[in-house]
Amino acid sequence: MANREGGVAVPDAAIRQKYIEERDKRKRPDGLGQFVKLATSDKFKYLQEDPWADHAALNTQTPPLKDGDEVKFLVQGAGYGGLAFAVHLIEAGFKATEIRVVDDAGGFGGTWYWNRYPGLMCDVESYIYMPFLEETGYMPRFKYSYGSELREHAERIAKKWGLTDKALFRTRCHHATWDDVAKRWIVRATEKRGPAEPSREIQFKAQYVFVASGILTNPQIPRLPGFEKFQGEHFHTSRWNYDITGGDPVDWTMAKLKNKSVGIIGTGATAVQAVPQLANWAKHLYVFQRTPSSVDERGQRPTDPDEWANKIAPKQGWQRARSQNFITKLTNVPVEEDLVNDGWCSTDSYCAVIGAPGIVPPDKVSEHITRLHTLDLGRAERVRHRTNDVVKDPFTAERLKAWYPAWCKRPTFHDDYLPTFNRPNVTLVDTDGKGLDAMTEKGVVANGTEYPIDVLVLSTGYSVTVENDSGSPVSRAGMTVVGRDGLSMDEKWIREGAGTLHGVTTHGFPNLFFPGPTQAGVTANFTHTLSLLAFHVANILADAERRVDSTERVTVEVTKAAEEAYTMQILMRSTWFAGFAGCTPGYINMEGARDNETDSQELMKAARAAPWGEGIVKFEEMLEAWRADGKLEGLRIEGNC
Repeated sequence: MANREGGVAVPDAAIRQKYIEERDKRKRPDGLGQFVKLATSDKFKYLQEDPWADHAALNTQTPPLKDGDEVKFLVQGAGYGGLAFAVHLIEAGFKATEIRVVDDAGGFGGTWYWNRYPGLMCDVESYIYMPFLEETGYMPRFKYSYGSELREHAERIAKKWGLTDKALFRTRCHHATWDDVAKRWIVRATEKRGPAEPSREIQFKAQYVFVASGILTNPQIPRLPGFEKFQGEHFHTSRWNYDITGGDPVDWTMAKLKNKSVGIIGTGATAVQAVPQLANWAKHLYVFQRTPSSVDERGQRPTDPDEWANKIAPKQGWQRARSQNFITKLTNVPVEEDLVNDGWCSTDSYCAVIGAPGIVPPDKVSEHITRLHTLDLGRAERVRHRTNDVVKDPFTAERLKAWYPAWCKRPTFHDDYLPTFNRPNVTLVDTDGKGLDAMTEKGVVANGTEYPIDVLVLSTGYSVTVENDSGSPVSRAGMTVVGRDGLSMDEKWIREGAGTLHGVTTHGFPNLFFPGPTQAGVTANFTHTLSLLAFHVANILADAERRVDSTERVTVEVTKAAEEAYTMQILMRSTWFAGFAGCTPGYINMEGARDNETDSQELMKAARAAPWGEGIVKFEEMLEAWRADGKLEGLRIEGNC
């Protein structure tokens, strides 16, 4: 499997060559253009309409934010990120009455509001993924919580901290302009009120704005010839239609599929969870695959109350300690005991995505990439052997194997996905990297063959990045934000590239904050990063307001010099992520487009947008030292009239 040179294990050259061959099969000249972003498509926007909002009930409520209002804190996003911002503001001494939350959804939960497909669960242990478990006193029902429980927990957090009546739902903030005289953001938003009532345009002022809209917010579908001709029922997994399948988000009894042929396009993290459930009910299920996922064991099990009380949560501070143990293990730093001890914790090579201690000099990049492959080889081969062991048909098993390292696509963990392909009513349609040919009135065409289907499930993910997009936090949120001197954030980031202090604020945009991931520490447990950055910003603001005479007019802004100095720290560490070069096409490398970039200026801009290369543990230590210094170094605080 590997040979040795100078005492160092070197990944098998044949496997590295196989990775290259499989990557090259999947390169496409249209890149990101192969997808249609539903948010900007008139033809297919019906696929992202909200199926969950109770418009009648919401329309009878007194809106917490009306046209002409002024608020101290505006939080854009009602998922775990937005809730973390609000909670940490309250814990830092601010009042819940000063906070308003706005979200396009019809309720709390973020991605857990939208996604309610059968089989949905978090892929990170719920004991560390679900924020504020210790504060709410809640014990998750499973090691990996299912979607309904995750959504309920978002509502639990909102209730405990008095935020339930502070949220304006079905509302998208689309424009914000800084008023330097009033020291306020002028925000314009559209409130949707359901099919029976017209939308409402509202405008209000906010002293501070937090953009916490997340990254999994814009569903996409493949740009397939003939799609509009398809006569069968169809929907995107982020808007699961139980009227078509039967069942509901809690009861996955999809009896309406018993006599129907079902097709699902996509085999990523969502499909890995939904496919086993569809196979339980469909007369026949066709799984259309371009690139297989790496599928390791999950080990799902109910929470044992005795284990919870005596080992998992026995004392104050247990959740932070457990989460710190997890993120430390993922950056390949030794821990005394692996507390989580799951598939993530045995994926040492995932540090290629999230960073690890140590700066890689430019002349050592090749050696660094080789070390990453060495870290990954044993895991990758074990997962491929597991596929052989589980899937009985050798032909199918071979096509379900992932030929790329763990950092090229988010690895998946599931106990039932691979066994599903042993069922007689399930057919894997592998396109050998080419993708689908077209659609017809009756079904899907792949490899020149038409597959008639009654129901089509689009498990085709989200547009995390798009061509000609600035990549700014507000761009991901679908907002136009204009700061000082009439400059929009998108214009700034297109012209200069990313620039922040600590991944939470950018020069020229006072009192505007966001939770990375650009230039911030990252890890597989997204909520850890969200809570870390929310805590950081809340403490900055609490400290800033203690320093000024007029908190009504206080502004907090990173200086240009500090922003550039911090960005240089990002660039110094960005070589850690060199392993992404040559990855199989996916959202991480803009469907392979990044590998084709040769312009040095554009390459530098891309490097500026990297996370903190030494990993989130070192990133957190840096933030703690910065706060302990007490100077708020790099920030200009103003508050006098």
